[in-house]
Amino acid sequence: MAQDIVPIELGLTQGDVVTLWAPRWREEGEEWEAFLGHEDDLYVFPDAAVLAAFVRKAEEHDLADHPAWHVVPGLSVADLSPDDNHQFDLVGVPELVADEPDTWVIGELADVIAIVRSLADVCDLEKVHEVLDSAAGFALLPQGTLPFTGREGVALWTELAEVVAEKWDEVLDAIDGVVATPEVDAKELETASEELAVLQDAVAAEDDLDDEDVDEDDETEQAAAPTGFWAEAGIDPIKIITTEGDHYTLRCYLDDKPIFLGSRGKIDAFSSPRALARFLVDAEENNDLADVSTWQDVVVRATGGDLEIDVDEDNVYVLTGLADDIHDGPDAVDPHQLELAVELLEDAADWADDDSVREALSTSESLGWLVSFVLRPDPTRLAPSAPYEAEVQKWRDLVAAFEDRLKTH
Repeated sequence: MAQDIVPIELGLTQGDVVTLWAPRWREEGEEWEAFLGHEDDLYVFPDAAVLAAFVRKAEEHDLADHPAWHVVPGLSVADLSPDDNHQFDLVGVPELVADEPDTWVIGELADVIAIVRSLADVCDLEKVHEVLDSAAGFALLPQGTLPFTGREGVALWTELAEVVAEKWDEVLDAIDGVVATPEVDAKELETASEELAVLQDAVAAEDDLDDEDVDEDDETEQAAAPTGFWAEAGIDPIKIITTEGDHYTLRCYLDDKPIFLGSRGKIDAFSSPRALARFLVDAEENNDLADVSTWQDVVVRATGGDLEIDVDEDNVYVLTGLADDIHDGPDAVDPHQLELAVELLEDAADWADDDSVREALSTSESLGWLVSFVLRPDPTRLAPSAPYEAEVQKWRDLVAAFEDRLKTH
């Protein structure tokens, strides 16, 4: 299956540059990965306009044989502008590892190290591999925060930080040694620069409009915001439909991090709203929601018999049928159902400090590519190709792992 060709931004010593990356794809029984470049050079460009000018005329480079390349010369400057998920600040790594290894630091560092390893693989940068192999923590980053907890975890993080402090300049020097910016067609550059200027003006105008309308938007949001006890408490009842039946539980977000009713990665789930309400009367304090400031309000109302479990339609998650739809291909999948299911699986995994879901749904994986294609349709992107057995099996594995988290009462 051929994967996408992705515009990425790299923060290097010369500044922020853009290029193209082809994540791993399989062709004729072999696995490949590539960046835009030629022979020993990794091509980088100061902005998306110069990149666009190059790809619209270039013929000889390492991505020319990629199955999706025929799409690239027709892409706009906007299409060739890296999104937030594909911006990697290599220069900022020393500053990053100076922070505590929380979920966000580990996640960002894992993304940077993954792209650095890919650069080292494709460009034969043995020095980079030598540095990254000199501390065990680099290989453990995809596992999230768990390896970096406790005394041993602190030692792992300290060792990693020391390697960065002592040797990260060697990594940057090795990558700087292969980057080059080829000449581009002057006429194409003029056209692409005009596109970039229009795009930047549109973004600036949208930002100005947002600033001017902020008061009005706040009033509108307040008017449209959910009301009632649950909205005031900041906790949502949710309903999950699986092949085993209906499950009701609670979830909230604290500093954008999901928290479920439960503990140690197990979600307390109930077959009916009434059963959930009865549980809350005598709910123990050793569940993760007990740390939320409004938790006692929920318990008091449940004890008084005044708690109604009303589930908003946006908090109903249907996991049944999606595997069969995926088997039939992207056109058979309901985007809204899939989006909600992905939200639930990612939330539960994030709460349990488990990175397996986000890894499986990254666009460099076949299932992640299919999910991305369904949720963010783009006619210029290469469609996933049948058969979809591997994607179906991976989805079933993710759902089964989630169902194992449900502690039914």
